[in-house]
This record gives sequence, C-alpha cells and structure tokens, in this order.
Amino acid sequence: MSAFAVRFENVTKRFGNIVALNRLNLEVQPGEFMVLVGPSGCGKTTALRLLAGLEEPTEGKLYIGERCVNEISPRDRDVAMVFQNYALYPHMRVYDNIAFGLRLRELKGFWWQLLHYQQARTIRQQIDQRVRHAAQLLGIENLLFRLPGELSGGQRQRVALARAIVRQPKVFLMDEPLSNLDAQLRDQTRAELKKLQERLGITTLYVTHDQKEAMTLGSRIAILKDGILQQVGTPEAVYYCPHNVFVATFIGTPPMNLLEVQVVEENGKPMLKLGSFHLSLLQGQQSLLKARIGQTVLLGVRPQDIYTPSTAPPDAILSEPLHGLLDVVEPQGDRNDCHILLDGERVIAQLSARVKVQEGERLDLCLHLEHLHLFDPATGVRLQS
Repeated sequence: MSAFAVRFENVTKRFGNIVALNRLNLEVQPGEFMVLVGPSGCGKTTALRLLAGLEEPTEGKLYIGERCVNEISPRDRDVAMVFQNYALYPHMRVYDNIAFGLRLRELKGFWWQLLHYQQARTIRQQIDQRVRHAAQLLGIENLLFRLPGELSGGQRQRVALARAIVRQPKVFLMDEPLSNLDAQLRDQTRAELKKLQERLGITTLYVTHDQKEAMTLGSRIAILKDGILQQVGTPEAVYYCPHNVFVATFIGTPPMNLLEVQVVEENGKPMLKLGSFHLSLLQGQQSLLKARIGQTVLLGVRPQDIYTPSTAPPDAILSEPLHGLLDVVEPQGDRNDCHILLDGERVIAQLSARVKVQEGERLDLCLHLEHLHLFDPATGVRLQS
C-alpha cells in the first residue's frame, strides 16, 4: 500500500474569539508516525478534526498527498479515525462493527445487490477476508461474535483499531486511543500499536497529552501550546535539545530544573553564579555567554544529569561540587527523586536507589556540564551559537 504525506499549511482555526490553532505549518512524511502532544486546550485534537473534515479551517490549507482537501467531504478524504471512547455499536457483534464501514462503502444498496448479485458476493468475500485479517493482526479472532458489552476495555480498543485497519486508509488519525486503559494494559497496547503501524506503513497522526506516550510512540513529535507549534523533532532531539523553556519542562519526568543564574566573569572567562556557588563552563557555553556578562540567564539541568561525586559516569565532565540539603525523598523503585535545596533554590535530582540517603542530610552534587541547557529569561528560547 502506498503511503501518503500530510501537510498543514498556515492552518488557523478560530471558535469565535478563541484561536484554537494558530498558523500551523507541519509536514508529516509518508508512512511516518507523528505524535501531536501538549496540555489540554493546546489545539492537538482540533488539528486532527480539521484533517478528518469534522471541522473547517478558518485559514490555511490541508493536504493529503498532493491533493488539497479543504473542499473535500470527510468520507472522500480516505482517512480512518480512532477515538478515545471506542465509538462501537453496542448492538452489533465485533465482526459487524469491524465490517460496518466497508459495507457502507462497498455495497451500495439492496437493489444494486439484486442486479449485481455476483459482484456483491465477491465484495462480501473480500470484506470477510479483510475483517479476519485485521482481527488476526490484533489477536481478536476469538472475539468476532461477541458484543462490545462482553469485552474488556483493551479488547474494545483493539476492535476500534481493527475497524480502522480494514478501511486501508491513506491516513490513520488517533485521538488519545489508549487513555481509557489501565496503566499496565496501556503500556502493552502501546508497544503492540507501534509494531502494527510499522508493519502497515500507513501515515499516522496520534494525539496525546502524555509525554511518555509521545516519546515512546513517535518517530517524530510535534509539541503544541496555546494553538502554537513549539517544536518538531525526534524524541531524542526534543529531549536533549529543547527549543524553549516550555518544551524543556513539558518533556521529561521529572521535569527539567530551571534556575535563574547570573553570568559573571572570572579570569577573563564567563561563569555562572548560583547563590554562593560559581560554575565553570565548557568552551562552547562560554562563547554563548560572552555578550551576557552581568546579565541573568536560565540554567536548565535534567534530574538525570545531577550526580553525587561517587555515582557519576566515569566519562562525565562534572561541575564543581554544590553543597545542598536533602529536603524530600520520593522513592521510585530503582531510583529516588530527591528534592534538594541549594542556597534556597529547589532542584530535583534522580539518584540511584543504591545511594542511601536520608531527609535532612547534606549532599554534594555535581552537574553534567555537557548536558546543561541555557535559555533567555525574557523569551524562554534556547541560547544557540
């Protein structure tokens, strides 16, 4: 099956005075698994509904392949949408739920079937093959003659996915399809869904507010806030090189620590002053800050990049030790999320559970200098050379 690209070209959607989506420019490559992620109200579901034809854009153009679909009806866009609430017909058995859309599209009415009996029979056989193939892909062959009310949440979600797969659409649109599942089943279904999409190779847009889900599933991630696209990139790119403060704190658990620090000069080199501490920097970071001597910047450091001197990787380039007071310990099994006070500033360090710590004790901490992030405090944008 050929895969199709998807393109949003300066797409804006307004609901009265509310701008749900603001000049979105986004291109999804053929066969790509693109995840739209962001907090509630950021515009991600609106983008999906616009592409499906359930809403009309206020401005801009939408493309599937090389065809602009703005004026094309939803049924003729050849997209399949999977909803959060499954949207199954409760009175129909699983087989009929999966086959329903195909029957509407392929069998065009009672009189047509009478006049073209042989063609109708052939189409029914083709539909049966596609339904059973989709059921096999999703491991629900033994559920085909049950009613939705007799299924678990995970089984119902598989039925909804099968109904989309049998359509063999140009594009899959998935609106938080796993959010109603419990945590263990969600993890399992997420892995199955990723393998399934890779096998089918159909261009997929997937909406979620869960950044862990976005990082796990997406070949690329598009992060939105207040209807504005913040960054597009691979999971590694948005994690290790966030474009701005919002992306830095939205992606990653626990979120990135942000500290307001002053740029000072010592021995002709820029350094960072955090309370009574002075941080030496790498050469590239010094170049970024030469013009900002005497100003403040935002220093970002992920909890995973803070170590005690004895637990740091042997190849890590570390800062001078910072002396902190351990305020709160949150056990996470294999690690502890440690809330530490540094001259009144609170940071979270993610330390191995093998490091025995107690609340109230003093700790020496080192920052991984290669993994520090610097942002402009006025714009929130990452400082780059």
